[in-house]
Amino acid sequence: MEQHVSIWPVLVLAIIHFFGTRLRFLAGVPRSVWLSMAGGVSVAYVFLHLFPELSEGQQHVERAFVGEGFLRHHVYIMALIGLSVFYGLERKIVAAKEEQQEKKGENKPPPGMFWLHIASFSVYNALIGYILFTREEGSMQQLILFSVAMALHFIVNDFGLQEHHHERYRKYGRWVLVLALVVGWGTGYLLELSHTLVVLVLSFVGGGVILNVLKEELPEQRKSRYWAFALGAFLYAILLLSL
Repeated sequence: MEQHVSIWPVLVLAIIHFFGTRLRFLAGVPRSVWLSMAGGVSVAYVFLHLFPELSEGQQHVERAFVGEGFLRHHVYIMALIGLSVFYGLERKIVAAKEEQQEKKGENKPPPGMFWLHIASFSVYNALIGYILFTREEGSMQQLILFSVAMALHFIVNDFGLQEHHHERYRKYGRWVLVLALVVGWGTGYLLELSHTLVVLVLSFVGGGVILNVLKEELPEQRKSRYWAFALGAFLYAILLLSL
């Protein structure tokens, strides 16, 4: 596969950050059917395609890190770390918003928390960009499946960040995330990580995807459409299992 193919998924993901918040029909309560379906697709990809791939990659990790007990499960530990990091970040942002609401009547966290949130998602985007570059070594099918799942996941993330930070995200945050995505992808030209490290990065991202989807679906005030989430997961699962 030619080494420029993955630039197209990167451009699509960048366009989502540029224009995703302008998709007004996805906003509002109850939660959009399309956002719930997008979340279902992302989670289905992680459980049915990414985790089985990581299970195979665990062999490389075991050879690189010799250990007993829990040390033999580095891949799944990294997935847990990814989930835990983004859960802790979300709780901190929500607490900061509540504090600002009580003190100043503003329904958004202070600037410092905004930049912490964006910095965290910048690392996340950079990792995804790098993974897209490494997907060029595999089949076109793998690249497309990963790209579709991440594109829908980015739409979900955009609306979550928009809800937290409002105009700050529109003016600054989305541009930073686009830059991080491109830098992550471009790093693939300059730095080749070992297969072991790529597997660990994939695992961390997988844990982050699960948390970032579920945190948008679970709050009661969102009035999420469970049937849409389940339908998206089911349809993408059927696609993944049939390929």
